[in-house]
This record gives sequence, structure tokens and C-alpha cells, in this order.
Amino acid sequence: MTTTTAGPTVPALLRAIADTGRDRTRGGYSRHLFSDAEMDLREWFLAEATARGLETEIDRNANLWAWWRPGGAAAQERAIVTGSHLDSVPGGGAFDGPLGVVSALATVDLLRAAGLQPRRPLGIVVFAEEEGGRFGVACLGSRLLTGTTTPDAALALTDPDGNTLAESAARVGVDATRFGADPDRLDRIACFVELHVEQGRGLIDLGQPIALASSVLAHGRWHLRFTGEGNHAGATPMDSRHDPLLPAAQTVLAARRAAAAGESLRATVGRLRPHPGGTNVIASAVDLWMDARGPDAPVTQAMVAEIAAAAHEAAAAEGCRVEIREESASGAVHFDLALRDQLHSALTTPAALAGTGATGLPVLATGAGHDAAILGAAPGTRRIPTAMLFVRNPTGVSHSPAEFAEDDDCERGGTALATVLTQLLS
Repeated sequence: MTTTTAGPTVPALLRAIADTGRDRTRGGYSRHLFSDAEMDLREWFLAEATARGLETEIDRNANLWAWWRPGGAAAQERAIVTGSHLDSVPGGGAFDGPLGVVSALATVDLLRAAGLQPRRPLGIVVFAEEEGGRFGVACLGSRLLTGTTTPDAALALTDPDGNTLAESAARVGVDATRFGADPDRLDRIACFVELHVEQGRGLIDLGQPIALASSVLAHGRWHLRFTGEGNHAGATPMDSRHDPLLPAAQTVLAARRAAAAGESLRATVGRLRPHPGGTNVIASAVDLWMDARGPDAPVTQAMVAEIAAAAHEAAAAEGCRVEIREESASGAVHFDLALRDQLHSALTTPAALAGTGATGLPVLATGAGHDAAILGAAPGTRRIPTAMLFVRNPTGVSHSPAEFAEDDDCERGGTALATVLTQLLS
């Protein structure tokens, strides 16, 4: 991994980290919180920020920050913040998260080259554990920052190898006893703009390179544990079994049926683990994790309740039991309309559209969760205005090695981010 300091392009910055965290088994990248790969990326980001003369810090929740502060009284103004995340799902793509981080770094170069003197601070943030790829709770860094997740709940999380978040943090020198809401930091943020590769086909179908986000579906994660009776695969007659894998499988099918029955519903079982996991062993228990999404929280919860009822019925029929635990849940988020309109105006001037190949600026909803949505729906008396920019993904595929963005579109995204930040900072 190399460090580039002389105003690199967005694609050049992405190439600088292209070898970090490659997953030789799954393909793509596995960059999980506090893993060697993710720690290398953290060091890379801090080095890139320092090379630009930015002030760097790690907050109490392991999120990274870099600051470009004007002199004088303007330094006390609330900050404009951008950024994203550097962690990934298992076997994820190269763009989900890193595109927003490297675009933020490249934007500092663009703004300085243009002679911008910001009238308020600009912050770049790298949120920790956005994907939940190691500890199971998505957007963990922003949830802790906003108080959406409590420190006790976070510290009790474990990874697939049984390591707790507290233990894993301690191994890399992070003091997990400091985890918790940080209202003073939030109060210093005027607004947050996150750039992200699109996770879907909206832009490719429209033939446009850039879009604004309108909203995020309600979503959450649930852990289902089915318990039965472990036994010998050859010596146990079929009518004498209490196999928890059967109700687990029936629950996967129930999730598919429930989600297919409603508009904008999603239900996915992406991880299932039988215990003890032998080929010639009837499982004694099965752990299943389900991701569920919908247009709002009540509709999503109703779908989950339907799936849970099917899980209980299937477990009882097999002489098994099932326990269901909600690991995280977020309601639908509609991004700040005034901020979105401000960005739309900045990006649809003739000068902004020139040379981009764009004929306008679409506004798209997304089914993917983001830290921008957590900040935009943060509890408390002051909501932080948030907005998102999407960059075209010609495959329409994300959370996969097939995720992609063309170099020209990455550059267009960086230019768009620079355009809106110029207006917000001026």
C-alpha cells in the first residue's frame, strides 16, 4: 500500500489501497474492524490526511477524523463534514465505503488548488464498522456516536470466532471503556454529506453518472437460534429426529415468501451456521442471521413478526425450539430536504453539468443503510442535516467483487463533491 501526496485523482487513491485486504478465498475484499487489513487502511488514511496538513484524531468510538480548519473566529463555526467508511462485508467490493473516503481526500486537493479559503471547518470522517461485517451491527461507529447503540450492548458483541468487541479493541490499543454518545462532537457538525457508489441499477438504467439520495428503507438484523437434538446421521431413523436445520431452512423460505408479498420489502438470510457442523452429524443447534428491510418500521416489523411465527411453527413441528433476538433496527430515513435542494441547485448549473455527460441530477431512494442515515435520524433535540451523492455502478451489483465504478464516473463524483463543499464552505 502506498501513500500519495501530490494531488492524486480519485482512481489513483483507490489504486493505492487496492491490495489491502484482498480475500483470496471469497474474492473481493474482507476488511473488518480491527483486523490487520482495516488497521492498515486506518494508518493509510491518517498518513494521507497528515500529508495534506490536516489535523487528525480518533474519537472515543474508534471513528477517524481529519480537519481542515480556517484561522480566526471562523474556526469556531460548525463544521461541514464528509466521508464514509473503509471496512467491508466479507468478500465485498472495492468501492463501497472507500470511494467516499478517497473522494473526500481528493476534494481537499481540488479546493486548495482552486484557492478556496473555507469560512468554517471541513471534517473528513471514517466511521468504524459500518458494514457490521465482524460484530454484526451495521453502522456501529455512528450508532455509538449518536447514542443509538449503548456501550454495554456494543461491548457484549462477539465476532464469529468468539472474540468480544472489547477484547478486540484492546488488542489494537483502543480503549473501549470510552465508547458512548458524544453530543459535543455532534453539536459541532453543521451538516454531513456522504458520497457512495450506488448499490443498485438506478443510475445505469437512467444513463446518468451522479444522483442525490432521497431516503433509506427501514432496516434491521435479527438472530434466530434453533435448538434440537444432535445425533448420528446414520444411526438415527428419520422419524426419530429433532433436527434444527429443518426449521431453519423453512424459515429461509418463509422470509422469501413474506418479502415477495409486499412492495419495497426485503428479507435475506446471508449467514447460517449449524453446530457442530459435521457432515455425518445431525446438528444440535443452528444460528441464523436475517436482514429485513421495508418502507417504514411498522411494515418491516410486521414482516419480521410473520417470519418469526413461521419459525416457531416449523420448530415446534420438528420438536425443536427457536429464540429470536433483534440485534439492530432503524426506521426509514428521509434526507434533509433543504440540504438536498441546496446540493441539487449547486450541481445542476450549466457549469456543473458541463462535461459530465449528465442531463440532470436524479433523486433516488436506496435500500442500503448508511452512516449518513444514522446521523440524520440521531435522537436528541438537534438533528444533523445529512445528504448523499451516488456514483454510477455499471454492474448494479454491490457487496460483491462484481461491484464497480468507472474511473471517469469516480472523477465526476469527486468533482460533484468538491462543487457542493465549495458552496457549503464559502
